[in-house]
Amino acid sequence: MVVIGGSNVDTKARSAAPAVAATSNPGRVVTSDGGVGRNVAEHLARLGSHVRLLSAVGDDAAGDGLLTRARAAGIDVDRVLRTDGPTGAYCAVLDHDGSLQVAVSDMSAAERLDPAWLAGEMSTIAAASLVIIDANLRADTIAAALEVAAQHHVPVMIDPVSDAKAAAISDVLDASRPVFAITPNRSELAAITHRPAETDDELRVAMRDLHDSGVTHVWVSDGERGSIVSARSPTADAEMMTVPAITADPVDVTGAGDAMVAAFAHSHLGRRSIVESVRFAHGAAALAIESEATARDDISAAMIDDVVAVRHAGGTP
Repeated sequence: MVVIGGSNVDTKARSAAPAVAATSNPGRVVTSDGGVGRNVAEHLARLGSHVRLLSAVGDDAAGDGLLTRARAAGIDVDRVLRTDGPTGAYCAVLDHDGSLQVAVSDMSAAERLDPAWLAGEMSTIAAASLVIIDANLRADTIAAALEVAAQHHVPVMIDPVSDAKAAAISDVLDASRPVFAITPNRSELAAITHRPAETDDELRVAMRDLHDSGVTHVWVSDGERGSIVSARSPTADAEMMTVPAITADPVDVTGAGDAMVAAFAHSHLGRRSIVESVRFAHGAAALAIESEATARDDISAAMIDDVVAVRHAGGTP
């Protein structure tokens, strides 16, 4: 698999008690490697997939350390671009229960991943079994990656990342450049389609818009409700499926969505069904939020399967 996206250093501050705004809160601060693309790549490598990361880091100590640890985790980082700017950074403030209060990201390094750079990676994309795109990339770079993948019939997954990043995706989606799957939450779906997605009827209409733009699977993560997946085949109308969430005891929600994307991709290429792959992804997310690590170094497919078997209530197609 090939993952195209951001790599950065995460700084996470967690309040020891319910956070109070506009003042200093006692708590704990930890630093770790992060970035949506890098996180997805590490989870894939930990699960046993062969993965190459196309990303950018600064020619600095932070970039050196990030690449050294990525190689140790099993990620192929030979094609990561070194820039003359700083390595990307992400700073998050978490409440005492691990929920995200606010975050700031500096992903300027990812801006160097432009279409001209991508032109040198066409053979890497063409040889992939699956390409996963992190929407921290420039919109024109995403469009160029979709074009190359379409020419070589390589399936693509897109992680919208955030409402702000998701809004730019709508301009690059086109039925001539098909997308295998896109993974928004409700607010990101609304940002992509410029439609409300609060009710289930609104959700269905917004999902249909993405299908009409060439997306085969629209996978909407819906918090404690789990996931809603709409799948369209060339010969049938879209089918909506609900997959309940898996219970978890949250420690840190950072990276849970990245774990889900990676686990889904790993499971899908292992020839499991879409619903089975979403359940597997829920298991990975549960394990991710029960750890302080952005990407758990002990995660495995067997561990996820055990969590799914013990905790899952079953889906309702």
